[in-house]
Amino acid sequence: MSCGCLVIQEVEDGEEVNSKTRDSSSSSSSSSFSRTRRCWSEDMFPIYAMGHSKPNSIARTVLDSDGDPIWDSMRDEAKSEAEREPILSSFLYASVLSHDCLERALGFVLANRLQNPTLLATQLMDIFYDVMIKDRGIQQSIRLDAQAFKDRDPACASYSWALLYRKGYRSLQSYRIAHALWNQGRKVLALALQSRISEVFAVDIHPAARIGDGILLDHGTGLVIGETAVVGNCVSLMQGVTLGGTGKQIGDRHPKICQGALIGAGTTILGNIVVGDGAMIAAGSLVLKDVPPHSMAVGNPARVVGYLEDEDPSLTMKHDARKDYFEHVAISSMDGRANGTFYCKKES
Repeated sequence: MSCGCLVIQEVEDGEEVNSKTRDSSSSSSSSSFSRTRRCWSEDMFPIYAMGHSKPNSIARTVLDSDGDPIWDSMRDEAKSEAEREPILSSFLYASVLSHDCLERALGFVLANRLQNPTLLATQLMDIFYDVMIKDRGIQQSIRLDAQAFKDRDPACASYSWALLYRKGYRSLQSYRIAHALWNQGRKVLALALQSRISEVFAVDIHPAARIGDGILLDHGTGLVIGETAVVGNCVSLMQGVTLGGTGKQIGDRHPKICQGALIGAGTTILGNIVVGDGAMIAAGSLVLKDVPPHSMAVGNPARVVGYLEDEDPSLTMKHDARKDYFEHVAISSMDGRANGTFYCKKES
């Protein structure tokens, strides 16, 4: 039986997508390139994944099993790999080729990775599929995430590799199911899944955290995301990243990472602070204050050293600090946030 799911969201040309202006203290240094920046989704998805849309519009499409290009690609890739490596044919058939849609295949893969003697694979498979088939947001997310892995991770040569071999992808989709269960009021089950995800994938994401679409968790190992953290669309997070609190306070206490940001390996971001749209945090940094949009922050504690040019760093995946990549500017005092400066909102 076919899954039969269809989701289409389109934003017409000229319509704003969570955009605000940069703090006036930095606008003069960045105005030369901020006017020419393109929306992240224009270049993120090839036309076969976007569907036929007008130029400079955003089209996100999740198609049924008769016209789902990402799922069709996964099946074709699995067939080719089974022919090249016959020893894997049973594994590829059970994981991909025996299923009629991505939701069933993903449910099978996740259930068999997360099972234990008291959480049986058959039970988990039913729960996972039931959640995904009723949640069109997840149906969209699992495909946009697969596209992100293939586009941005050079070690992920195909869509099926994301599903079968990239634990960053599998831990992210496991979180999405736990998040849906949390929102349904099934918090104990969501927390049990969080515990198993942490044990199996070494990725600890609280099920109440809010994470957007088109996310890359590169490697994933050691990633920690706290309960009130927010991660916007098209963010790339390297291994060992912590989005944590600063103590025992309650309430909204975790970082907000805005659209298009790139967070380097081993970065620690603490407290209810904002990393702005398209910002880059260098590997090993400790971030304790807000980071402006399209800026680069480095060090312990982190300070802004310049403003990024060209595309969002989450797409280019450039972690270096070459002079031709960002414009050096004088560093001014940055204690405290300006209202309306950042794209992410801390309120639900």
